[in-house]
Amino acid sequence: MVVCGDDGLAHRLAAELRGVYREQVTLVVPPSGRQARQPVVGRARAASAALLDRFNAAVNRTGNGAGNGSGGNASGGGDAGGAGRELEAAEPTEEVLAEAGVDRAAALALVYDDDETNIRAALTARRLNPRLRLVLRLYNRRLGRHIESLLDQSAALATGGSRDPGLDGAGTSTTVLSDADTAAPALAATALVGTSKVVETDGLLLRAVERQPPRPGEVADPGLCTLALLSATSNDPAGADGSEGSGEQAPQLLPDEDAVAAATGRGTVVLEQVAYSGPPLPVVRAGVPPFASLFSRRLRWSLAGLGACVVALAVALMVITRDHPLHATYVTLLDLFAINDPAHNEDSGRQILQLLSGFVGLLMLPVLLAAVLEALGTFRNASALRKPPRGLSGHVVLLGLGKIGTRVLTRLREMDIPVVCVEGDPEARGMATARRLRVPVVLGDVTQEGVLEAAKIHRAHSLLALTSVDTTNLEAVLYGRSVRPDLRVVLRLYDDDFATAVYRTLRGAHPGALTRSRSVTHLAAPAFAGAMMGRQILGAIPVERRVLLFAAVRVAGHPQLEGKTVGEAFRAGAWRVLALEVPETSGGGQVEGVREPRLVWDLPGTYVLRGEDRVVLAATRRGLAELLGRRGAVRRADV
Repeated sequence: MVVCGDDGLAHRLAAELRGVYREQVTLVVPPSGRQARQPVVGRARAASAALLDRFNAAVNRTGNGAGNGSGGNASGGGDAGGAGRELEAAEPTEEVLAEAGVDRAAALALVYDDDETNIRAALTARRLNPRLRLVLRLYNRRLGRHIESLLDQSAALATGGSRDPGLDGAGTSTTVLSDADTAAPALAATALVGTSKVVETDGLLLRAVERQPPRPGEVADPGLCTLALLSATSNDPAGADGSEGSGEQAPQLLPDEDAVAAATGRGTVVLEQVAYSGPPLPVVRAGVPPFASLFSRRLRWSLAGLGACVVALAVALMVITRDHPLHATYVTLLDLFAINDPAHNEDSGRQILQLLSGFVGLLMLPVLLAAVLEALGTFRNASALRKPPRGLSGHVVLLGLGKIGTRVLTRLREMDIPVVCVEGDPEARGMATARRLRVPVVLGDVTQEGVLEAAKIHRAHSLLALTSVDTTNLEAVLYGRSVRPDLRVVLRLYDDDFATAVYRTLRGAHPGALTRSRSVTHLAAPAFAGAMMGRQILGAIPVERRVLLFAAVRVAGHPQLEGKTVGEAFRAGAWRVLALEVPETSGGGQVEGVREPRLVWDLPGTYVLRGEDRVVLAATRRGLAELLGRRGAVRRADV
């Protein structure tokens, strides 16, 4: 297999394939002096560069497989793993791809940060090897769907319509993924009240809920099934550090019923709700603000008062002159605009009303002018950035509007969560999204004094630090905790060892507040690796510092599943069948009366899995590798 990229995702993906799937991997990266580093400023430059170098060196050592067998790092490279080599090239040109062996490779992953680079290399690779399985990293989802269809059509024409028998999908040999889309649901869910975790793809919504240990005498609701047991601790569900190396304190993924019954005092992650997601929330266009927002509250009261005066004058004129209501209103308006004849031959009551009408008309002129100016200003500022409103509280402060931050912002607004964004670059990728969603944005360097205060950090519910600079995220989190010690914080850190150390320190210093550290590459790499093996990875759910995968698998060709009941196919700590995809037309099998494609979630343990069945299963990284890997069983010492 060949992996081409210019950041940490490429290194982590190569380590995942070598250490977990035991594949031979050729890694193509830019020369050492030209590798893309995290953008840093000022004093953060040296620290971030050192973190990046240390992480890359650790991953390379893991990927080469020294046979240490520790299996404790987040990359999953503790196995001896598969062999591989590393090439240095500035661009993935045709010559570089040929040297990497793309013409003989089973799969190619293009995970450069630039979409155009990935597309250009994918077109070249498809020409070199029409049967090659391609996995592309693209941020633009609409373009990704078109590119996926184009490359699949090209492969079908070149191979005469034949397909890879190892694919579980609908015959496609190209998969387009986005690390931002993979990580955004987990990051957004962590920042909210409660600890729901969501995996959503193609209309399928999987919802897992983190539950605290039941009180004495209470029986916890198991939901549809128990996905994981959290670390053994009484004060924080995150446990020691929540990683594979935590020993007996570590979280247990996919436990059996006996383990769940024996795990007293431990929190659980259960599958509580499964459904098809509805359409997204309607998008509010920035250029068409609501009518009520055209005028300020004071101006609306002024207009209402003038309207009441006009009505009162019309009623008084109708009473005095005993005129028809419509004609009395007409005469009153003429008096307001000073275009009526003087009432010098009328009685005194009519003359007084005409004078009052003229006075109200004078008051109306500046009010109408102010209304026009305010409406013009509202339309002019509709596309401008909003400021945090006064009195805002209970919101989420989101730092960084890059690729990850933009996806998380969209997810939070879909759930109708109030958000205030902080971004230092006025031309950042997510600024247009913030304007479209009418989300308040504070422009400024988050490390400068007063910026977080402008985002109302002292009244916020949680802080999401998702910039691409580790030190900036850490500084923002530390400052937020100094302002509000019980603030819920989620920070994105590049180096996993550094993330673990920061996590332990923050949790020790603030035991009463929830702290989470997340690595985007740690969440995304398993999905990319599964796609390279030809499997449809629906998503990943973080369980503390581990990852649980959801995959769609066809039963045929898997002796661990085919011909066995659902209960027999379950392997604790490795995989578990969750649902069965029912065919479009009802058949004479074990599931009857089906009228449209759907998933059956309450499968009995006695249901026998057939070769033509397609199932959704939850699996650990190593469990999925053992079930779907091409090279036989993988050691299960660190599931």
